[in-house]
Amino acid sequence: MNRIRKGDQVIVIAGKNKGQRGDVLRVEGDRVFVSNVNLVKRHTKPNPQAGQAGGIVEREASIHISNVMLFNPATNKGERVGAKTLADGRKVRVYRSSGEVLDA
Repeated sequence: MNRIRKGDQVIVIAGKNKGQRGDVLRVEGDRVFVSNVNLVKRHTKPNPQAGQAGGIVEREASIHISNVMLFNPATNKGERVGAKTLADGRKVRVYRSSGEVLDA
């Protein structure tokens, strides 16, 4: 079970973007793409078949999953995440500090 998933709000805990917050756009292996964090400029060739204009495009680059932490709005901090099996057999993610369940 992944501790960080698409749609989660995370906070960057290391690197040049430390302290920035955003939503996870996608997870690829051990790397995550976070909205409006780690922006890079790419020179792109136009592709008329795909309707894509050329030029300099700014987009998100990946960040290693160890450099982000799940954001807990209740405490307004990054929190560690664990897994717990409920009585009905479902496996859910929980905050380590409070034991609060993330996925209901």
